[in-house]
Amino acid sequence: MGFDINALTVVPLGSQLAQDPAVTGAKAAHLARSAAAGLPVLPGFVLVPARRVPGAFPDDGAAHRAWRELATTQGRQRPVVVRSSSAYEDTQDSSMAGRFESVLDVRSWEEFTAAVHKVLDSARRVQPLRPDDAHDEEMAVLVQPMLQATAGGVMFGADPVEGRTDRILLTAVSGGPHQLVDGTMQGVRYQLTRFGRLVHTEPDEPRCHRVLSRRQITRLVLLAKKTQRVFGTPQDMEFGFDDTDGRLWLFQSRPITAMAARPEPGARLLGPGPVAETLPGVLQPLEEDLWVAPMSHGLTLALDIAGTAARRVLRKVPTVTTVDGQAVADLRLLGAVPSAHPVLDFINPAPGARRAGAAWRVGRLRSALPLLAIDLIADVDRRLADYPPPRELLSGQLLDAVAWGRTVLSSLHAQESLAGALLTTASSATAAAEALAELAEGRARGLSDEALLEHHPVLVALLPPTLGTRAGLPQQAVRTGLPRGVGALPVREGLRLRIRWVQEMQAQMVRELARRLDPGGCGPGLPRLALLRWDELVRAADGQGLPSDLAERQPRPDTAPLPAAFRLAGGRPLAQLSPGQRKSDAGQGAGGGFATGTAWDGHGARPEDAVLVVRTLDPALAPLLPGLAGLVAETGSVLSHLAVLAREYRVPTAVSVPEAVDRFPNGTPLTVAGSTGAVTAVEPPRGPHHEPSRPTGARIGTQEPVRNRQELAS
Repeated sequence: MGFDINALTVVPLGSQLAQDPAVTGAKAAHLARSAAAGLPVLPGFVLVPARRVPGAFPDDGAAHRAWRELATTQGRQRPVVVRSSSAYEDTQDSSMAGRFESVLDVRSWEEFTAAVHKVLDSARRVQPLRPDDAHDEEMAVLVQPMLQATAGGVMFGADPVEGRTDRILLTAVSGGPHQLVDGTMQGVRYQLTRFGRLVHTEPDEPRCHRVLSRRQITRLVLLAKKTQRVFGTPQDMEFGFDDTDGRLWLFQSRPITAMAARPEPGARLLGPGPVAETLPGVLQPLEEDLWVAPMSHGLTLALDIAGTAARRVLRKVPTVTTVDGQAVADLRLLGAVPSAHPVLDFINPAPGARRAGAAWRVGRLRSALPLLAIDLIADVDRRLADYPPPRELLSGQLLDAVAWGRTVLSSLHAQESLAGALLTTASSATAAAEALAELAEGRARGLSDEALLEHHPVLVALLPPTLGTRAGLPQQAVRTGLPRGVGALPVREGLRLRIRWVQEMQAQMVRELARRLDPGGCGPGLPRLALLRWDELVRAADGQGLPSDLAERQPRPDTAPLPAAFRLAGGRPLAQLSPGQRKSDAGQGAGGGFATGTAWDGHGARPEDAVLVVRTLDPALAPLLPGLAGLVAETGSVLSHLAVLAREYRVPTAVSVPEAVDRFPNGTPLTVAGSTGAVTAVEPPRGPHHEPSRPTGARIGTQEPVRNRQELAS
């Protein structure tokens, strides 16, 4: 296709027409609007298709005259910059950051025509990242003088990573901002208040080698405020300071895309840690009501008895809840993380008085708990043994059994957690170890899973509870010693095992109810029955019918693991630094959320859950963004073009991660937290010669006397 630069019409950047994005594209229109408002914008012109300009007529020399006038100052030639200005970039919904070409340091007419052709051609060559992305093959071309900058960078009138509109985020380097946006340099990141107070600098700057002076930072803050007043919202800006007179220039202004949601003040710190081993998978609504609610109630009772949390707090928030169907606990309530206000807690008399009031209960409970636990275990065993096969029970009896299970699970969870906190034992026997020994013997005799589970109920300790299809037992097992029987287990392990037995009994009863509500295969079936809440199941079993919207309800899909510690922002988890993790262990969070995936260097077969691990944030990597589970880079800025695009596509991104390429080779399972910059290699699953995690009780206790919540959360 031939290229004729004279077929393009020249629109001066200072004209009223240049402010129309339908004519000059969004980038040029924003600069024209900024210049009209008195912001420091370099002069220039825009080359646009003639059809966009009403009354335009061909002028063979217009482009050359405009270039010559712009490129000549006091009889001397100066270079220009040739940039794209599409109607589909720099918008509220899509920045298209770095997707189209920009050509710097253009010095001759021949170089200029070639640069214009290259920029226009990039609109045809760039492939859409989304199916509905539209590219303008006849986009406009913005031309401005090439500024020699002492310092330049990118400034956001808000913090898009933390979702804070009360902060200004900027990154600067010595020289022009192109070194930042193309990902080749990290620069120095400044987080500022709206009044210009420096909140944080990363990395720390030596006083004698600062990129920006205090005065320059103040001028940038004023520019951010003025630009926001012009456009009505915080802007994503590129800037530079002229090396001749130190003047500040605005190179670009566009809306900030993909602002992160921000947690509400006082949002709880949640995490799966203390309860994930009991309920490790995604739970359906009925499973939540059967197992999460009793666990939360039981742990709340334990915290109240131990005096480690105020009752007003325990009444207000659940100790255990679910996020995306996954069980999580309140980490601060369980003492798994230190207090946010340790000094205030130290001088506050309430916690001490609360513990003092609970001391007499704890003292008496320590001696009484073993007998109480033995009585509870005996009652559970007797009740479970009395139940005939589910097929022999009436529907009302099935419901009664499930309801009793919900009640007794609260007591089991409470006593199990208190036993861990109050009781000491010399025995290290566990239900999982007993199960592994029985499994090894059963496998040696060639018994099936059904036969093993029927004759050795302790084996359910190796399986998580579910209303769906039960997982198979491990194919291999290691002999951990001769089975001594569940009667030899310590009190806490005995309680753990009964929790799992009661859950299994409930699952069997619900499966039978599903069969009765599904005569001839015409009813909802077990998968859909699991979408009911407990009260809906009770009404259905009483003959009151199923909810009218049951057919529209969808099962919760399996999702990636949740962060170890997070707060909810806009209903989604926002990862926080894990307890004990130092900020220096992480890179810089560039947003996008949290994900788990497999490390990939961009070459060879791409994993389905690929986490792209690279050395720099090269804009050429943009076509790889759709479908990525995460993005990790050793260098680069959170404000670079690729980081902006990654946020738009909700790809969790971490930059400035030391030695990432060497630390995380292809195939490494990773978690990436876009809010904190933490990148963690996930440990491989335990082999058959390791004891599995115990799925029979929330670990919220130690074997030492209760002194604080940290002991209840160990």
